[in-house]
Amino acid sequence: MSSRRVVFVVGSGRSGTSTMAGALKTLGLHVPQPEVVADATNPKGFGEPRWVVDLHDELLKRSGVQVSDARPRAWLDSGTTSGDHATRERVATWLEGELAAHDELVIKDPRAAWFLGLWRACAERCDATPSFVTMLRPVTEVVGSKQKYYDAGQGDVTRTAAWVNMMLHTERATRGEQRRFVRYADLLTDWTQPVFAIGEAFDLAAVKTAMAVDIAEVHRFIDPSLRRVTLTWDDVAVPSRLRELAEETWEVLDGLADEGGDTAKAHARCDELRAAYLEQYAEAEAFAHSSVLAARRAGEASAAHAPTSRASDRVPHAVRAMVPPGARQRIRKVLHRERP
Repeated sequence: MSSRRVVFVVGSGRSGTSTMAGALKTLGLHVPQPEVVADATNPKGFGEPRWVVDLHDELLKRSGVQVSDARPRAWLDSGTTSGDHATRERVATWLEGELAAHDELVIKDPRAAWFLGLWRACAERCDATPSFVTMLRPVTEVVGSKQKYYDAGQGDVTRTAAWVNMMLHTERATRGEQRRFVRYADLLTDWTQPVFAIGEAFDLAAVKTAMAVDIAEVHRFIDPSLRRVTLTWDDVAVPSRLRELAEETWEVLDGLADEGGDTAKAHARCDELRAAYLEQYAEAEAFAHSSVLAARRAGEASAAHAPTSRASDRVPHAVRAMVPPGARQRIRKVLHRERP
């Protein structure tokens, strides 16, 4: 049996994914280099391979999908984009190069949730066992943290809906795989419990044989004060129906982190909640349709009153220069644009 392992740390951004990746890295798993550099939003570091983040940004742009996207159909769009042969070849080649140097990798990026099928297929192609750690943090804290550290382009409603959409899909996409759900609060309280449980469950040699010096380094790395945002529903303004759906989603996901909690009954409840979210989102789209049409009409009206450019002005100068002078004169005459 191959000793190759790839641990994917997934879940919503601001849920403790960086802390988990950093702990596994400190114990000996390899984070492909170079990494995204630390900044004020994450002073301990992100634990994200730069190559992976750039790949995901490229695929999301091609898909027309945001990192935090509330649309249920966004999963279809991202899956279609990442399913092409060229992309799989590219990812498998990169992954094989990393595994040739290190048997146990940890790959973390909140964007990865959109491309779990791609990564699973490429890991298996490289004769590596893929495993998934999904970090859990109450939705109000996630929304509050994003309010504080990210741009204000999305409001509480969109962020909450995007959390429900991403977390329920991540649960479904990792079902049947080697996986563990870890509460961020548990990681900060006593990291040894969830991390060493992961080491046993995923058969990670680096974790199972960690030296005392490595364990001490993780103790220094994990700082309980990292949980700097602790909001409640009193601080997050969302419609009551969305709040109820988010609360129910948190309740079932939170139960998956319990020993023996990853059950068929919990899976069925997640399926029910995904269906409820799909229905609720469809209703919201139907209600907002008039606003969408009004915005489209306003855009068309603005374009109609904007100065129009001549067709020839939109042709690059280098292309126009390739047209023989005589031909250019005849074209100007036809367009009634003869030069004096």
